[in-house]
Amino acid sequence: MTSLQAQGLVRRVAGQVIVDGVTLALRPGETVGLLGPNGSGKSTLLRLLAGVLAPTAGVVTLDGRPLGDIGRRATARRVATVEQDAHTQTELTVRDVVALGRIPHRRAWTPATAADAAAVGAALERTGLTGRADQSWHTLSGGERQRTQIARALAQEPRELLLDEPTNHLDIQHQLDLLDLVAALPVTTVIALHDLNLAAMYCDRLLVLRDGRAVAEGTPAEVLTPALIEQVYGVRAEVTDEPGHPVIRFLRPATPAGRY
Repeated sequence: MTSLQAQGLVRRVAGQVIVDGVTLALRPGETVGLLGPNGSGKSTLLRLLAGVLAPTAGVVTLDGRPLGDIGRRATARRVATVEQDAHTQTELTVRDVVALGRIPHRRAWTPATAADAAAVGAALERTGLTGRADQSWHTLSGGERQRTQIARALAQEPRELLLDEPTNHLDIQHQLDLLDLVAALPVTTVIALHDLNLAAMYCDRLLVLRDGRAVAEGTPAEVLTPALIEQVYGVRAEVTDEPGHPVIRFLRPATPAGRY
């Protein structure tokens, strides 16, 4: 089976290169982590993979077909995205938000079908939100809002799921709960993360970006080395091999002479 693939992607904005020649081939069912400092191109790459942005050069394909030939609505039936932050001034319930995921499956202005209701119900159950379905979106905690956005994405019934730093602003327990949920989903996942230890724990493979370019790709054990961390992030770290994944411990900068 083929899946979502990117070949030589370039994205320029006002003469500035944001993504520079990135290639990525996803394997069905795997979880790929996108790593890199702020401004490295992670969010832009996710939008290119989703077809929200068009590449300046290169191509994104889905099952071997360029996204431009497939069209946005058909792509959205296969590829779902979860952005960093979602806001709305409209008074919506959790069920209303999740039901937005069914839009790619319906013609404009047509009522919801039994299949739509079943998909929404399954997404609510999968994310543990059935009991909050009639609760206002505005009363949810940050972790609950993120779970609701994942439920909305699951209601699309995708085979590929793209998440842009979904653990931002969450406490440690909710970060782990959210990534446990994502890792258990029966989809191919690409997830942008800042926390290297979370990436090591939950991702099968990592792609590291710096200044829009891919500088490393491989398993967490292959990629997360002290040399790579210093090269990309400019910090020193110790990496130990724990059962199942590496563990990173960051080191404080050396104190300059004469300072206390």
